[in-house]
Amino acid sequence: MPRPARGRPPAHGRVGIVLVSHSQELAAAVRALALALVDADSPAPVVGTGGDLVSGPGISAVLVAAATRRVDQGHGVVVLADLGSAVSTVRALLADADEHGLPFPVRFADAPFVEGAVAAVATATAGGDLTAVLDAAEEAYRQHKG
Repeated sequence: MPRPARGRPPAHGRVGIVLVSHSQELAAAVRALALALVDADSPAPVVGTGGDLVSGPGISAVLVAAATRRVDQGHGVVVLADLGSAVSTVRALLADADEHGLPFPVRFADAPFVEGAVAAVATATAGGDLTAVLDAAEEAYRQHKG
């Protein structure tokens, strides 16, 4: 993957990305992969969150909400999720975004977890706006592997 050379300067903020998985380890690994493939000195803010506060694997709405606040730089946040209940949790949070203290705007990407994450991080790092980052993640569904 080419190294992002242009785009919005880091001082002006970028779109943030949250990767939601049932496993903190998986979320961290996808984050690390995306950052390694983008290979930028100043990447977009991206955080992986996963697991449940009490029982390990699962989804914690509290952790997801905190992650969106952590990556927010004022240009929006794109959230990707791995499996069905993670998707449901993210959609429920977005339905009551103000109640959960989410930054504005936050968008859910209907995208494959790994490929979408890489595309979103690359586009956000290059300075893409919220629509461009969301589109890049979702475009990953249309990239056939066969």
